[in-house]
Amino acid sequence: MRKVVLIMTMSIDGYVVAPEGMSTGGFPEPAELKRWKLDRIRRAGTHIMGRVSYEEMGPYWQKSEDAYAAPMNDIPKVVFSKTLKEATWPDSSIAKGDLHEEISKLKKQPGGEIIAWGGAGFAQALSKAGLIDEYVILTRPIAYGGGKPLFSGLADALKLNVLVTAAYDDGTMLRIYAPR
Repeated sequence: MRKVVLIMTMSIDGYVVAPEGMSTGGFPEPAELKRWKLDRIRRAGTHIMGRVSYEEMGPYWQKSEDAYAAPMNDIPKVVFSKTLKEATWPDSSIAKGDLHEEISKLKKQPGGEIIAWGGAGFAQALSKAGLIDEYVILTRPIAYGGGKPLFSGLADALKLNVLVTAAYDDGTMLRIYAPR
């Protein structure tokens, strides 16, 4: 059975979106980290996201020359939305059913891991529902003092086991966790 892997970048104070909107901390990511992320994306069998991320990422990646563009465009994508009428990003579909049921169907399909990348609200919904098998958290050395947190509204504390840690020259920390 495939696993659901959440990959998120956040500030040291736990926000994935700055108060004024998306932010990368004002500096490029280390080349070693980009290579690692590209390898992880290429291993994915499906990319899942919420409607807001889908509407932001689709137009961007379809026109981008960045190294991430090809794998992002090539991976089958599933957007979770009750309101989206049409999936226009090539190789994408819309999941309108119950989150648990839709994720369960995806996990049973053959292929590489299911990557959830982006969307604070979608990530929070997956976490609250206990649907994430692995958390890949990239912490950039910046504090926002507000914005959208990665975790919000959990019924109980989310206890995690640390699987991997790595530090990069620019101060970015990579941590991979699995729920206990």
